[in-house]
Amino acid sequence: MNQDRPETRGELLDAWTRHLSLRRGLSEHTVRAYAGDLEDLLGFLGVDPDESAPVGPVLRGLTLADLRAWLAALAASGHARATLARRSAAMRTFSTWAFRSGLLRRDVALRLHSPRVDNRLPAVLTVEQARDLLAAAAQRAEQAERADRAAPPPTRRAARPGAAGALARRDLAILEMLYATGARVAELCGLDLGDVDASQRTVRVIGKGDKERVVPYGAPAARALDGWLAVRPRLTSGASADALFLGARGGRIDPRIVRGVVHRAAADAGVPDLGPHGLRHSAATHVLSGGADLRVIQELLGHASLATTQRYTHVSTDRLRAVYARAFPRA
Repeated sequence: MNQDRPETRGELLDAWTRHLSLRRGLSEHTVRAYAGDLEDLLGFLGVDPDESAPVGPVLRGLTLADLRAWLAALAASGHARATLARRSAAMRTFSTWAFRSGLLRRDVALRLHSPRVDNRLPAVLTVEQARDLLAAAAQRAEQAERADRAAPPPTRRAARPGAAGALARRDLAILEMLYATGARVAELCGLDLGDVDASQRTVRVIGKGDKERVVPYGAPAARALDGWLAVRPRLTSGASADALFLGARGGRIDPRIVRGVVHRAAADAGVPDLGPHGLRHSAATHVLSGGADLRVIQELLGHASLATTQRYTHVSTDRLRAVYARAFPRA
């Protein structure tokens, strides 16, 4: 057996990410996503999460049916078609590489088809519902801070003093920034402290294909962000580095945590359930309804094509009637 062939989970993931970065020249964002897809598949196949766990037997027995079962489980748990399509693409790339590397007996994903991407618009909040969601989150943050101040140190259950209040402040800032900037969840998680220009109320966002854009945010988001930054030191650890948003253990926040924050906030506020992408779409819709043209929305969302922007935005019937009445001579 080739001594350079990865035999453990850790070695496999390292070799896979090196291949994606060096051989295929994919962006850092795509490499992280594809590595996460492989980690998820290994977990589904029963590979121990320990870095030293062997992967050889599982890979040698991998079949197309296994990949289809994994995607079916993801679909059943509510993953969007776009996510399933990307994971299918990741596994086709992995299968070809692993077969050529001698890890698979055959290229098992050759006939793995991606589901058609669902072009239906995601859920969108009304302006009033968005206001309710953010107001409820602000109220929770105030309550958590008061509870932290009232609790004597010996009775605090949090791993660190004031952690509950800090997490609530973080959640509020996340919600405000998602709505204010229309950022994708991965873009938000990738933000560093240096990306924020508080004096100009703008944030530098690295989007798909490592394309950079500068997005403004409003006064409510600025207040929420200031509130979070004031308590961020309560959660910092050696793993924090320059990450703007932190998880409970101090490392850079994970997209899954952000999705949970948005879903819980919607439930608490009594508004229709939605995820981070729903807030992104809500922001674009509200800016468009306020009078912005599609080119502005395209820049805000970081779309390469205006056609993509047209799919993500829609105009209310009332605004359409109003524009028609002003513009058409026989209205």
